[in-house]
Amino acid sequence: MRALDLAIIGLFLVGMPLLGVWIGGKQKSGSDYFVGEGKISWWVACLSVVSAETSTLTVLSVPTVAYIATPGDGGMTYLALAIGYIAGRIVVSMVLLPRYVAGNLVTAYAFLGKRFGSGLQGTASVTFLLTRTLADGIRLFATAIPIKVVMAAYGLNVSYWTIVVGLGIAMVLYSFFGGVRAVVWVDAIQMLWYILGAVVVIWAISGRLPDGWFGKAVDANKFQIFDFSSNMLTGQYAFFTALIGGAVLSMASHGSDQLIVQRLQSTNDLRAARKALVASGFVVFLQFALFLFIGVLLWALYNGLNPTKPKPEGLGLANKDELFANFIVNDLPSGLSGFVIAGILAAALSSSLGALASSTVTDVYERVIGRELPEAERLKHGRIWTIVWAGALILCAGFFASSNKTSADPIVVQALGITGYTYGALLGAFLLGLLFKRARQADAIVAFVSTVIVMAFIILGVKFNKPDGSLIGIDFSKSSGNTVALAWPWYTLCGVVITLVVGGLLSLRHRSVDPLAEPDVKESTPA
Repeated sequence: MRALDLAIIGLFLVGMPLLGVWIGGKQKSGSDYFVGEGKISWWVACLSVVSAETSTLTVLSVPTVAYIATPGDGGMTYLALAIGYIAGRIVVSMVLLPRYVAGNLVTAYAFLGKRFGSGLQGTASVTFLLTRTLADGIRLFATAIPIKVVMAAYGLNVSYWTIVVGLGIAMVLYSFFGGVRAVVWVDAIQMLWYILGAVVVIWAISGRLPDGWFGKAVDANKFQIFDFSSNMLTGQYAFFTALIGGAVLSMASHGSDQLIVQRLQSTNDLRAARKALVASGFVVFLQFALFLFIGVLLWALYNGLNPTKPKPEGLGLANKDELFANFIVNDLPSGLSGFVIAGILAAALSSSLGALASSTVTDVYERVIGRELPEAERLKHGRIWTIVWAGALILCAGFFASSNKTSADPIVVQALGITGYTYGALLGAFLLGLLFKRARQADAIVAFVSTVIVMAFIILGVKFNKPDGSLIGIDFSKSSGNTVALAWPWYTLCGVVITLVVGGLLSLRHRSVDPLAEPDVKESTPA
């Protein structure tokens, strides 16, 4: 790293928040702060959705997925998830988006409030707040990894805690002053930046590989996309596991997670929101393919094909997720290294703070006080909670930094695994309201809480035999070399089924339709 690289990184980290503040303009109301009053184009919202759901985890950790994949696993089987993501988005665009956009709701959980009552709205919102804080804590930690590598190149042993505090301060600036409009535009810009950085990395690595690397990568199944041989229950990327699990996961993340729904609501146009959502699925597929390909190239570079390069085991890395960052810092030419690192760091600014603040104010605080706040008060409270949640994210990121050295999974897999506890209950609550007109709020809350408890039991306790995938039984100790837990893509589907079964059975107690069951929303697009 030379002075040019540091100058590029510093300019980007300072300039991006300032650009966000300028784009956001002066916020005049809570609605403007939370949903942007419908001034966002569909393609900007599309890029923002992609950046929000992948960002730093994709840039740093997805290459690791392809790198560590064994010939039996297949290097690109992760792409089967992306195919499921596209299918799930199509369902959300037809079923749930009309309730949010055409219904002029501030948050996704306001739909649950209209359908069941404020009790379930608050329960779902609190669940989102906790889950999103944990998942984004991992994201913030992921962004700190390349900074630590940069500092180490200068002989500076800076702790992850120090780094995440600095990133948290930069992240909160434009979210506080610019609102969702700043968040969406910064997301779009940074997504284009790190995609361009990925292209630069591919160009740089390709020129260093010896003849024959492609054939050896094919022989090692590094380009295998579909896995029909792994056990469906335990193989994370077995074809039907990834396809079905990915579709249901995408329905939950893009239909019941305020982080994504807020960006779609910012268009305030149902047709535009649908275009943004479905297009984002195809962009994600291409993005996954790009970063998995980088992982294959790193495998070719470090694993014996080029004898002048040491294997990662000899690089002194604290964990495998530092692999890509180590290459960027130590092997890219000056200027290019700073350009790519700047794009990765900017991905930390894909802020969930606005979604956390909007859900806190409209789904929790207003329910507690029993009235809707005036727009000026909403704006004030929104900014206060933006700061509060920034502090919470910093604490979570520091915790994961302290505990991640012993983890066997890439951080992207850890982040997706966290959502398994609650995503099924969230999506299940929405589907319960749509499919079971007799279901009351008490039925939905009991089903929701039961699902979270049962999913924790399944994720932590149910174990399978790793060689043949047969069920062993209940064991709450950590998985060993011969045992494995249920593959995480099934978590959301299991949660949805549990919620619908419990809630559906409870609804049979009632002879009449719930008075709060809303009629079908007619699709409408503002003139």
